[in-house]
Amino acid sequence: MIKPGDIFREEKTFLRDEVRHFAEITGDTGRHHMEEDDKGRVMVHGLLTASIGTKIGGGLHFIARELTSEFLRPVFSGDTVTCELEILTVEKEEARQLVSLRSSYRNQNGKEVLRGTSIGVILNH
Repeated sequence: MIKPGDIFREEKTFLRDEVRHFAEITGDTGRHHMEEDDKGRVMVHGLLTASIGTKIGGGLHFIARELTSEFLRPVFSGDTVTCELEILTVEKEEARQLVSLRSSYRNQNGKEVLRGTSIGVILNH
C-alpha cells in the first residue's frame, strides 16, 4: 500500500535508435531529433524522457487523469536520466485510491531536466 512520502526511482540511458523509433511512432521527426549535433548526439523527445515516470506508474498500477510537465533542459542520446517520483496524497475510496504525485528528472550531471505533477487513480482489486 502506498502512502504520502513514498519515493520511487527509475533510471534510463537513452539510445540513438530509441529516439529514431519514437520519432517513427509519433511522427515527430523534427530536425533536432533526427540530425546529429557536432558531438554525434540527437535530442531526445520530451515525452520519451517523461516515459521513465510511466514505468514507475505502471508498476504502481497508477492510471493518470492529469499530467503537468515542465521541460527544463534538453536530453541527448547517451544521457542517463533518473526519475524520482514522490507520492504527495492518497485518498482511499471504496473502489479506488485517488493519488497525487510529483516527479523530478535529473541527468547524469545532477541537473534537473524535467519536473512534473500528476493526479490519478489506483483501482482496488
